[in-house]
Amino acid sequence: MTGPGVPVLLALVAAAVLVWTLPRWLPPAVIGLRQWVFARVNGGEGIAVPGPLVGAEHFERVYAHPAADGRSRGAGLSDLFWYWLSPGPHMHQEHLEPGERYRTVARTTRRVLAVSQRRSTELAASAARRQLDRLPPERTSLVRLRDMMLPIWAEVYYELVFGEACPPDARALIVANAGDVSSALKCSGLRHLGRRNRLTRYLRARVDAGTAPVVLPEPFTAQETAWYLHGAFFTTAVVQMSEAMAHLLLAVAQHPPTQLAVRRALDGPAEAADELLDRVIDETLRVHPLFGVAHRITSAPIEVDAGTTLPAGSVLLFNYLAFQRTGPAADDDFDPDRWLRLSRREAHFVPFGVTANRACPARGVAPVMMRAATREVLRRYALVSSVRHDRSLPSRGPCFLLPAGSGEVGRLRLWLMRTEDRWADVWRSLVQLVLGSVMVLHARRLRLCANHFDHAGR
Repeated sequence: MTGPGVPVLLALVAAAVLVWTLPRWLPPAVIGLRQWVFARVNGGEGIAVPGPLVGAEHFERVYAHPAADGRSRGAGLSDLFWYWLSPGPHMHQEHLEPGERYRTVARTTRRVLAVSQRRSTELAASAARRQLDRLPPERTSLVRLRDMMLPIWAEVYYELVFGEACPPDARALIVANAGDVSSALKCSGLRHLGRRNRLTRYLRARVDAGTAPVVLPEPFTAQETAWYLHGAFFTTAVVQMSEAMAHLLLAVAQHPPTQLAVRRALDGPAEAADELLDRVIDETLRVHPLFGVAHRITSAPIEVDAGTTLPAGSVLLFNYLAFQRTGPAADDDFDPDRWLRLSRREAHFVPFGVTANRACPARGVAPVMMRAATREVLRRYALVSSVRHDRSLPSRGPCFLLPAGSGEVGRLRLWLMRTEDRWADVWRSLVQLVLGSVMVLHARRLRLCANHFDHAGR
């Protein structure tokens, strides 16, 4: 075949191939560009752990070192975290500097979360049942798992904090705020301070009226108590538990043998079912850790080994995913039964952080509540999903819920779900690039953290 039409045909074929393969190459390329923009704006500060200076074998020891205790002051990266967590980021437990203020806040949080396994189970199971009752009982539902979970944890943490059932108006405020925070953190939406401020005003009104059982003692102010409740329970707790459950249920949906095993175990002894669910939860948190990178600022030199010392003022970036991809459980395979052969102590597995350095205060109640909520979902529904599952999960976890005994989801519907998700990744990655760049530039200009400490030092 010759003639002027050949180049045109080849160009059309090349364009078609380029367009057809967009979901494969464009999202990773845009993510790389977004990371480059973040690095350029925030600077090159930070020592990766594990990394060239601190190997995986030193991860936990360095993380637990008493000098790895700085939280925000002195790290430009903190401005971005404070931007996402405002208003009142300086009252967020994870961003308080070490000292008496932090110890008081941490004690208060531990007191709120010091509930029995029985009570934890009752709270999560009851909230899950109420949320599932809102779904049509006899037909297949297409849901976003994270969105389905948000009202559950809004109700659970409201009852933990206030000691009473969560009214619909308060639940709506908490869900709107938590969804906004999650979208901003994933750079899939901008911050909406109106949603956050409405929740803060609600909490402040409860504190002022004396109807908030959880308050911080003097010299903390009523406003600081409202910011604390906002950040610790109605932002971090609700967001993280919703993300954890979205990952857990999506993993179950995409691994039918595991789902079948769990559903069968639910008909047997409770202890055996709990043991299996614990393995599934641990495997989910191993493959898809909730925490990405935790940063700490050293207050004194830390000797890593004979040839390496980290100077005071170093910003350490502890990468949970990278650490959990070392050691005897380094693969990406989803295999809950590995925990029958491997102890948690042997594996490089830190789902809730390192105990000696601000481990997650909900590490005792979170797995218990996750078990209870998962039981309620799987007793009513079979789960099926064909979307891409990664740690960020900006899709919020699309999933079919099939009432027990209602049949199967057709191959065409699963193909359409997978195809739609692949193409959504294309526009989603572009949105994340634009919105992420806007927010990181805005955060850098506002310098919320730096200005706070500059003012405090005067």
